[in-house]
Amino acid sequence: MRIGIIGLPHSGKTTVFNAIAARNEIVGNYGSGTKTNVATSFVPDPRLDALAAIYKPKKTTYASVEYLDFPAGNASFGKGDGLEGRFLNELGAVDALLHVVRAFENESVPHPEETIDFERDRIAMDLELAFADLAMIERRLERIEPELRSLKQSERGPLLALDAVLKRLQQELEQEVPIRAIPLSQDETRLLQGTSFLTSLPLLEIINVDEETIGKEAPLMETLQSSNNQIGRAATTLSAKFDMELNSLSEHEAKEFQEDMGGLERGYEGVLRLSYELLGLISFLTVGEDECRAWTIAEGLSAPKAAGQIHSDLERGFIRAEVIAWDVLLNAKTEVEAKRQGLIKTEGKDYIVKDGDVMNILFNV
Repeated sequence: MRIGIIGLPHSGKTTVFNAIAARNEIVGNYGSGTKTNVATSFVPDPRLDALAAIYKPKKTTYASVEYLDFPAGNASFGKGDGLEGRFLNELGAVDALLHVVRAFENESVPHPEETIDFERDRIAMDLELAFADLAMIERRLERIEPELRSLKQSERGPLLALDAVLKRLQQELEQEVPIRAIPLSQDETRLLQGTSFLTSLPLLEIINVDEETIGKEAPLMETLQSSNNQIGRAATTLSAKFDMELNSLSEHEAKEFQEDMGGLERGYEGVLRLSYELLGLISFLTVGEDECRAWTIAEGLSAPKAAGQIHSDLERGFIRAEVIAWDVLLNAKTEVEAKRQGLIKTEGKDYIVKDGDVMNILFNV
């Protein structure tokens, strides 16, 4: 899973990156940066930890997320000139966008618009992403006309269909409807294959608040939820500065502090959880003395397709899967005991993998 982090200058975008990826990149004037910060973060999984405590494997491998922290937009953001062209291809290649929106006050870090207004900044980003998609559509439509002239009448069908769907998307975008919210048929989706529209990507908004707001986010979340009922879009609050400082503590100290704060969720944990929900992802597990591992897959995947995430040979030669829920295995203590109690089920090619399934794949190539 690759998540692109975007935002206005001085929104705390790189501080969020540092907080959720446990990094220490320079913050401040990164708006003038010319490179993308990249970091891989491992997804905490208490289920995997509990099973690893039983199996004591040589290696425990968590699912991972790659974060790409893009340079901030410029002063023209929301006016069609904020996203630098050289980063558009990189942005289009991510699985989801994470938009950092400023809601904290800090006189030493002035906002480009002079005032703090997270609703204004959310709208500015929505417009900028729409402008980028409209520009892409316009360029594609300009190429279609000469292509049509070079084809025979009987050969023009697919290109005319593409022209029609692009014009429909164009009209919707001009009405401020993102592509992720536009119903598309299978044929239309196939016609657009290979085209990376930014407003088609799932969007997670992180409202970056002051430390004083921690525990008092309810009114802010109510405002967000009332205006954020779109499919493929979610929002949460985070105090990036606080979470980055929390990363400087030892794991033991951080856990003690969380408990003192009433079981406060770490910022990166909330971001990862929402990212999985937004993208429709789950994890299944494999266990053994050599390795205990979490595998990220799309929800609704069949057992053979899930097995293919481990290795293509497992999908190609799939025979059956031995499946048990992670907590059932944990209670049984061992696979031998789980089998004795008849808790391990044998599933075939039609089985849909569930979150937290522990699977052993039987195959023959």
